Amino acid sequence: MFDLGLISLSDDLNILVSRQVNDPESIQSLINKTGDAIVPQRPFERPHPHFLRWHRDNCFKH
Repeated sequence: MFDLGLISLSDDLNILVSRQVNDPESIQSLINKTGDAIVPQRPFERPHPHFLRWHRDNCFKH
């Protein structure tokens, strides 16, 4: 779903779901209740905001 641009992450690591998703309830059922991505504890292993921004600008289908 990430590679297809149907989901992405905000800089705060909130999971974003595209409005173009055919079945948003199915995707929401896969996301934890907080709506945040579960990321590694060590900050250097987390997604870099620069690349998250690139994904939102170039892949994510708003």
